[in-house]
Amino acid sequence: MHDAERVTLARLPSGVELETTVHTYGDGDGPTLYVQAAQHGREINGSEVLRRLHAELLARQDDFSGTLIAVPVADPITFDRVSYTAPEPLDSVNANMNRCWPGDEDGTLHERMAATLWEYAGDADAIVDLHTGGLEMLPHTVYLKGDAECRALAEAFGIDLLLAEAAGEDADAEWQDRDFGGKLRVAATQEGIPTITPELAHNTELVEDAIDAGLAGMLDTLRHLDMLPGEPASKNATVARNHLGRVKAADSGLFHVDGPVELGDYVEPGDYVGTLYDPTSYEALQEVTVDREGIVYSLEREATVTAGSNLVGVALLLEE
Repeated sequence: MHDAERVTLARLPSGVELETTVHTYGDGDGPTLYVQAAQHGREINGSEVLRRLHAELLARQDDFSGTLIAVPVADPITFDRVSYTAPEPLDSVNANMNRCWPGDEDGTLHERMAATLWEYAGDADAIVDLHTGGLEMLPHTVYLKGDAECRALAEAFGIDLLLAEAAGEDADAEWQDRDFGGKLRVAATQEGIPTITPELAHNTELVEDAIDAGLAGMLDTLRHLDMLPGEPASKNATVARNHLGRVKAADSGLFHVDGPVELGDYVEPGDYVGTLYDPTSYEALQEVTVDREGIVYSLEREATVTAGSNLVGVALLLEE
């Protein structure tokens, strides 16, 4: 039922091998689901979700069919450093592993790591890439806009907010500027593999609500794929558009959130969020207001911000 394999992802300059553990469950009779966590090393709740899923699957092995491939630490470089990206000396070209899928076995360090994991992910029938959005972000699941199978997978996972992210020619400028085409979810979907990215709450700390939601989501995903008996729990999810309404800092300073806007609120243009000010002169640099109608899914609570950083994220509701 269960096998754990230590896999070499790449080698450091010293010759030390970068390894992770790949867990495989099932007998291969049915669909294959690939799931990974901690592609960004600060985002650890997904790793704990997979640890608890491991216990659930061992207890339900008589009811399980198909194959589940689980990687609890996809990027040991960032995991060990409790960081989002790799240090420049290790990979100055692809510091973010989630920008270089499906990887390149002859490429940079992160490209080689992605290529190794793609040997498992690339043969799957569906993929779940577990992330966490931090304290300042509403839990949500991202899928490729317009893809029915990805939408169904996202609905099955069960987070209340679904964000449809456009890609390619349908995407906004940020999609190109930030190399979103190299995300695991985008690369896999373009290869015909339905893929979702659940963003659970909280970074760097294990939070029970986030872990419970992730575990329930994984079990319902397995039910959706007929790998476990039963039906996913019914959810009335809100569907919105991702990566559109971001209000950015016009300058560097301290951001004081003193308006009525909270995560999950439905807002309209002009709604007041807070003030960005110079901490030395006390000068108000920016009155931060919402620029469009929608749902607040991210709100910066760390007060020290730099020019151009995201302060508020508003998801645009989509017509069903």
